[in-house]
Amino acid sequence: MLKLVRDARTLKAKSISSLKTAMNAFNSYDDDGRITMVLMNLQHACEMLLKAVLSQRKVKVFDKGTGKSIGFERCLGLCVAHHQLSADEAGIMRAIDALRDAAQHWYVFVSEDLLYLQTRALITAYDAYLQRMLESDLRSHIPPRVLPISTLPPGDFEFLVDREFNYVNELLKPGRRARDEARARIRTMLAMEAIVTDEVEISERDIDRIEKAMRGDADFSAVFPRLATVGTNLQGEGLNLTVHFTKKQGAPVQYIGGDDPAAAAAVREVDLRRKFHLQAHPLAVKVGLSPPRSKVLRQHLGIDNDASCSHLFEFGAQKIRCFSDNAVTRMKEALHQIDMDQLWADRPR
Repeated sequence: MLKLVRDARTLKAKSISSLKTAMNAFNSYDDDGRITMVLMNLQHACEMLLKAVLSQRKVKVFDKGTGKSIGFERCLGLCVAHHQLSADEAGIMRAIDALRDAAQHWYVFVSEDLLYLQTRALITAYDAYLQRMLESDLRSHIPPRVLPISTLPPGDFEFLVDREFNYVNELLKPGRRARDEARARIRTMLAMEAIVTDEVEISERDIDRIEKAMRGDADFSAVFPRLATVGTNLQGEGLNLTVHFTKKQGAPVQYIGGDDPAAAAAVREVDLRRKFHLQAHPLAVKVGLSPPRSKVLRQHLGIDNDASCSHLFEFGAQKIRCFSDNAVTRMKEALHQIDMDQLWADRPR
C-alpha cells in the first residue's frame, strides 16, 4: 500500500471528511440550505483530494509570490496536465465548483434528480482518482449505505436538462411571477457547462441574454449548445450506481458575438476573449523573444492555424489575431528542442 507523506495524509483526511459532510447533507430530511451544503463540501472534497495528490507527488502547492496555497482551478490544471486526472473527471469536478460558486455568491436552483446525477458522477470520478493516485478507495472510509441514494430512478442527462429547459420556459410565461426561480435555474444550467469546457463564466448579462432568447422561443440546442453535447453512461443501480458524463458526437458548436441581441447560447465571444487574451507582442514577451522571432517560431509550429492556440477576432473591418496560454506553452517547450538562431537564419526572406 502506498505510504503517504504527511501533508498528503492530512489533506486526504480533510477531503474524506468534507465528502462525508456532503453525503450527510444530501441524505438529510432538512431542505434548509441543503443544496448549498452539498455543493460546498463536494467542491472542498475535490480540492483537498487534488492537493493531496500534488503533495504526494512533491508538487509545490503554495504560490511563491503570495505565500498562499494555490486555488482549485490551478490544482485541476496541474492534475490534468501531469498527474493522470482525465478530462471527464476534471469536467464533473469543474461543474461542481461552478455550481458551488454560484450557490455561495448568489443562488441557484438545482432539481433533485440533476443534483443526484451530478453527485453520483462526482463520487464516481473521485473514487477512481483516489484509487489510481493514492491507492485507496471510498469503501475504506465511507460505508456504501452513506452514499447518496435517490427514491427516483436516475434519468438520462439529456432528458433531464431538456425537461429543465422546458420548465424554465413555463416559469417565464406571462402571469407566472416566477422569474427569480427561472433565472436561478438558468444559472444552474450555465454552471453545468463546465462538464465539457474549462471556460465558464456566469454573469447576469449572460442570464439576461438567455432569458430573452427563451422568451423568443429559441430551442435548447441554440441556447445551450454545450449542454447539448453531453450524455451519460449509467452502470449499476442504487448504492452501486456509477455515472460517467460523456461527450456526444454532433454538429460543431458555433461561437457567436457576446453583444448580439439575438445571441442565445452560453458559448459567447466573451469566452473567446478570455481564452485568447494575448496579442502578438505580449505573446512574444511571455515567450522571451522579439516580435519578429516570435512570428517565425509561430509559423514554424503552425500556432496561427491551431484552434487551441489562436483565434482571429473581427471588429468591423479590423482583424486582430490573439493567442491563448496554450500558444505560450507550445512555444516555450519548442525553444528547448530547436535552435532558434538557426530557425531565424533559415526564415523566408
